[in-house]
Amino acid sequence: MNHVLEPVSLPPRRLAVAPMLDWTDRHCRSFHRLLAPHAWLYTEMVTTGALLHGDVPRHLRFSTDEHPVALQLGGSEPAALAACARLAQEWGYDEVNLNCGCPSERVQNGAFGACLMNESALVRDCIAAMQDVVTLPVTIKHRIGIDKIEDYAFVRDFVGEVARGGCRTFIVHARNAWLKGLSPKENREIPPLRYEFAHRLKQDFPDFEILVNGGLSSTEQIEVQLGHVDGVMIGREAYQNPWALTEWERRFFNAGWAPERAAVIEALIEYCAREKAAHGTTVRAVVRHVLGLANGLPGARAFRRILSDPQALRADDPEILRRAWAEVGREEVRVA
Repeated sequence: MNHVLEPVSLPPRRLAVAPMLDWTDRHCRSFHRLLAPHAWLYTEMVTTGALLHGDVPRHLRFSTDEHPVALQLGGSEPAALAACARLAQEWGYDEVNLNCGCPSERVQNGAFGACLMNESALVRDCIAAMQDVVTLPVTIKHRIGIDKIEDYAFVRDFVGEVARGGCRTFIVHARNAWLKGLSPKENREIPPLRYEFAHRLKQDFPDFEILVNGGLSSTEQIEVQLGHVDGVMIGREAYQNPWALTEWERRFFNAGWAPERAAVIEALIEYCAREKAAHGTTVRAVVRHVLGLANGLPGARAFRRILSDPQALRADDPEILRRAWAEVGREEVRVA
């Protein structure tokens, strides 16, 4: 199952899988591509320092089957971001995305992420610096406000200023970011969702591409949002219940899309073998992303248990996927 999309013929950003730290690495993205050939996939956030002073191949290597794939950058210095955007283009990414939504204290200490929404002119200059050195789309992911700023005018003015740097695609996490008092996890759950802010942005900036992110988990919810904006970005639901990606691919791109989970397992076995031979990738690094593939089926618990078993994983054998899949379809015995 190899779904290579040519960079010259990219699908619209109707459906995207969110960048998620420690989750959306290249193995996760290759898995998701098997399920949804047209979804846009995003890397974990990579800081400019990690690229300019670290192991570039480790951070930027990806498989050709991942297209369309975007690199999300974290940083606040225009020159550093420009240098990293140039690297993204050299490595073959389809988009560069600037993170202006992460609320973690570590990111705040680096003066980037959600706190940048207080510095719209700087963000504008960061976007412009990247636009000047690449032909890729330069996009932004941001919140609708920070802390207790709950006025729509705040995000409207932010978008208007950033657009002056050349940005035309805005991915709107429809919650405020509370910079103090909440963990990153709580920041994804506690601040209330205000999808209407994203809808108003599309009304006020009709020529811009607006995607909405936050709390979306069902086809029905996605359809409602697509009546107001250009696309949706899905995070935890896509990761924890990955088979949902096949339904969304079928509904929003290809009505004839009908993969089989068993075929996905076989493709993953082949992927593990290729990765091990080429890069020494462990099977554990791949299968940790696959635990939700059998959700809703008899035997799902046994499937997860086998793929999480440290002793079984120690053998580093891709066949563990086939052994786990053999448990699916069997009725599990429940102990009273």
